[in-house]
Amino acid sequence: MVSEHASPLATLGGVDAGGQNVHVAGLAAALARAGAEVVVHTRADDPELPARVPLVDGVTVEHVAAGPATPLPKDELYPLMGQFAEGLGRSWAARRPDLVHAHFWMSGKAALAAAGPLGLPVAQTFHALGVVKRRHQGDADTSPPARLREEARIARRADRIVATCTDEVFELARLGADPRRVSVVPCGVDLGRFRPDGPVAGRSGRPRLVVVSRLVPRKGIADVVAALARLPLAELVVAGGPARDQLGDDPEARRLLDLAGRLGVADRVELLGRVDQAELPALLRSADVAVCAPWYEPFGMAAVEAMACGLPVVASAVGGQIDTVLDGVTGLHVPPRQPAALAAAIAAVLADPAGAAAFGRAGARRARRRYGWDRVAASTLDAYARMTGALPARARRQRAWSRGAP
Repeated sequence: MVSEHASPLATLGGVDAGGQNVHVAGLAAALARAGAEVVVHTRADDPELPARVPLVDGVTVEHVAAGPATPLPKDELYPLMGQFAEGLGRSWAARRPDLVHAHFWMSGKAALAAAGPLGLPVAQTFHALGVVKRRHQGDADTSPPARLREEARIARRADRIVATCTDEVFELARLGADPRRVSVVPCGVDLGRFRPDGPVAGRSGRPRLVVVSRLVPRKGIADVVAALARLPLAELVVAGGPARDQLGDDPEARRLLDLAGRLGVADRVELLGRVDQAELPALLRSADVAVCAPWYEPFGMAAVEAMACGLPVVASAVGGQIDTVLDGVTGLHVPPRQPAALAAAIAAVLADPAGAAAFGRAGARRARRRYGWDRVAASTLDAYARMTGALPARARRQRAWSRGAP
């Protein structure tokens, strides 16, 4: 596996841990449980890092030298991908893998360059597509100018594309990908951690809305703050962003608090800052509704984590959330960037406790049946088998279970 900017080690407490870090760590561990031997290659961003670090049984993280061994914003890594590819090539020539699975477009560029001379098959998961980001962010998109061209090239050249939602399949087709080489495999959730039973964080007596998200405009948190102005009894708790004592230096946090002040809801909005994964389930269980209102969303792990904890979810009908949140079954869909519609949907859920509880139960069942990491790993191995024609014996049993599960 190749994940140039998102190390699975960061899920153990790194400052920049995000959805891709969690995905790579969870998938690698589940693949190992299914009988695969996994090496995750990521860029060395600290001179003190060992070359190879065990993650869990069967998974090793290998640090590849590319550019200065210091943290860099991912949008600055593109010029380093030639060096990164050379490091991958040396590693794979010394110990040849059966296949390569690249995560994010820059990993795909490096993986294809390194795998080509060795005749290795390459699977690609984009996690996010530049064409979608550009469509929604316009001039605010800080991606390297070459991103769109490179993604189209990867979409045509990769032996298999593992998309995370059905909406992505249509975008990939527009990039020139052969639909016959695309498998849809969702991201997963740690069902041992995210479940309906367990500790509950303290709360006030108000109906509580919770948002778990990075603090960036496209996540639509401002729309949730605007919706709160139409919900006079509710409070909003936002988990994500930098540490709480650093929120004052975060431009998006300042923008959200300024908006809350102008709308007269500052006393009902709390920004928690970064919340450790181990503490998130208790926070989710303390809420009445989880709100996921991004303008666009490649997958949206926050919605699945909330469902796994038994919460009703109000979600914008975009990207992966169209697949994960079933409108009228596990929660409600709303159009993106429409605070009035968002407020109406939240109000409807809060006004019907029995219906909200039914949404929560259905969401927990759906998470258990479809989004556990072992199920996701089995489907991923099935995609690998379409490339190589072979699976580990334990993986064959997992695939048989996956096909028979509801």
